[in-house]
Amino acid sequence: MASKPGGGPPRPEGASPPRPPVKPGRPTAASQLRSPRFWITLLLIFGVNIFAANVLFAPQPAKSVTIPYNVFKEQVSAGNVVSITSTGTVITGTTKTAIGATPKASDKATHFSTVLPAFADPGLESLLEQNNVTINVNDPNQQPPFWQTLLISLGPGLLIVLVLLFVMRRMAGAGGGGILGQFSQSKARLYDPERPGTTFADVAGIEEVKAELVEVVEFLREPLKFQRLGGTVPKGVLLIGPPGTGKTLVARAVAGEANVPFFSMSASEFVEAIVGVGAARVRDLFKKAREAAPAIIFIDELDAIGRSRQGTIRLGGNDEQEQTLNQILTEMDGFDSREGVIVLAATNRADVLDAALLRPGRFDRRVTVMPPDRRGRAAILKIHTRKVPLDSDVDLDAIASDTPGLVGADLRNIVNEAALAAAARGAGAVGEADFSNAIEKTLLGTERHIMLSPVDRERIAYHESGHALLGLLVPGADPVRKVTIIPRGMALGVTVQSPVDDRFNYGERYLRARIIGALGGRAAESLVYGEVTTGAENDLVQVTQIAHEMVVRWGMSDKIGPLNFTENGQPGPFAMTKPYSEGTALLIDAEVKRIAEECMERACQLLTEHRPQLDTLAQALLREDSLNEQEILDVTGLRSRNPRDIGDPD
Repeated sequence: MASKPGGGPPRPEGASPPRPPVKPGRPTAASQLRSPRFWITLLLIFGVNIFAANVLFAPQPAKSVTIPYNVFKEQVSAGNVVSITSTGTVITGTTKTAIGATPKASDKATHFSTVLPAFADPGLESLLEQNNVTINVNDPNQQPPFWQTLLISLGPGLLIVLVLLFVMRRMAGAGGGGILGQFSQSKARLYDPERPGTTFADVAGIEEVKAELVEVVEFLREPLKFQRLGGTVPKGVLLIGPPGTGKTLVARAVAGEANVPFFSMSASEFVEAIVGVGAARVRDLFKKAREAAPAIIFIDELDAIGRSRQGTIRLGGNDEQEQTLNQILTEMDGFDSREGVIVLAATNRADVLDAALLRPGRFDRRVTVMPPDRRGRAAILKIHTRKVPLDSDVDLDAIASDTPGLVGADLRNIVNEAALAAAARGAGAVGEADFSNAIEKTLLGTERHIMLSPVDRERIAYHESGHALLGLLVPGADPVRKVTIIPRGMALGVTVQSPVDDRFNYGERYLRARIIGALGGRAAESLVYGEVTTGAENDLVQVTQIAHEMVVRWGMSDKIGPLNFTENGQPGPFAMTKPYSEGTALLIDAEVKRIAEECMERACQLLTEHRPQLDTLAQALLREDSLNEQEILDVTGLRSRNPRDIGDPD
């Protein structure tokens, strides 16, 4: 629908009428603090106080020199001293002509000071009288006037109090509610609805999530369409998914599609050191959203303040996080869905959220944002490469196939790394080699240029050849895409395996194939050198995790039976408590060990039977450093298995 020039976007039927523009009113506290007039006034007050204390009420002594006592007596005898003033043991006075500490001194003055020696000088008074010197005496304990003492002692403190009162009055006058009012204001960022930066066209790979949120968009556009039959749209929509899957992006896309104000705030920004600030910020955020309705409130990382209150230890009688959570619950109960305010929230830890947040009437709709499949990854790559010139050899579908399990943030990083690599070599477009290097850099780490001895290189070559060869020999294993002995990240060598299609269900044979492949490096070292090294550390971590979950989580052990011994979605050894007895724990350990040992025996058997291919592949790696999938097949003489034929181990 087109809009008239200068008239803004058309208002959908049934939508709330546009609000008149806000008229300029009283200046805000921030603008007043930035005003030059405010700072000039403040500096003027400080200047007046310093001038009064140090200039008006402080004596301004004339230039004076300090002379020895014997020089003082010589000047008295010479008739050069006019008058003296004694204050305790200190004698000050004036002379007819300028004098100094010594006759040759360059610094001279008609005012002097000296100190009376500790021993008495009974002849000094007679000497002064003989030379007609005026003698004055001051009380050494004399106090200054009371008004002057009061001004000097209380003046700075009184000035600070007046300045604070002045600032608080200005803030309160600006509607900030004083200093605490500034803390209690929410830090939510408001995105301009007239210029939406993100729409559903910028979101790909999560089509089912967009379909779930279309209803929210339609409600904000046409609320009467849903209200005429008595239906109400959920007050809150909770987006659940791993990091990087696009939860924040899809929330902003909802705001862009609905063309309404979008208040975005991280949950951690609610809580401050001052007790009560979090709850006040929640109130302020919902107040602003109601005033701007129809509007969307988006709270990112909700688990920062929405954790379950059950079983938590309270160290004090007042918990800031709990107060903030209670205020969110109250605010979501306090507004009607017909007001046009919808709360979106995102978290990757839905299991720790408080049950009160998830009940109907609050976050009563939960949308799971999962990592994209192959087609979704290809669509995401097309979005991120819209402004990137691509070479003719770039196949985004092939790149999507080589990046299983990666989320939108990872794919965006790969495109960026590829573009930087192409720019570094001065290319006019991003090529397939740039994407290949970017994938390896993202998944495996940056290439390290370290010097390895010939013995270490050979051992690493056999280790990686063991992985790669078993990837070809074990039925059901993921295809081997690349093998290299170039150190990357924390690894000295890498074997890359990835499935042709995304897997969402894993069979026992596939899991055993994963374990056998992971043990290939250790088995090759044992077969060739008769000993093992520390290079299989990461492999053993994977073996232990897969074997343990097969027994504890997926019931793939005849002795344990079809049972699941997990708590809160965590496998037994990683959970806080173990929901089984010590006897069962011993049986679990025995079954995990049995699976690992059977797979190790199978790996050694296959490598022994195919020792010539193992030696040939290792020697090829020593020559070339890296081999791709086709080169591995050519070197070993093995054929590539059909990825869809997931057969049993031989």
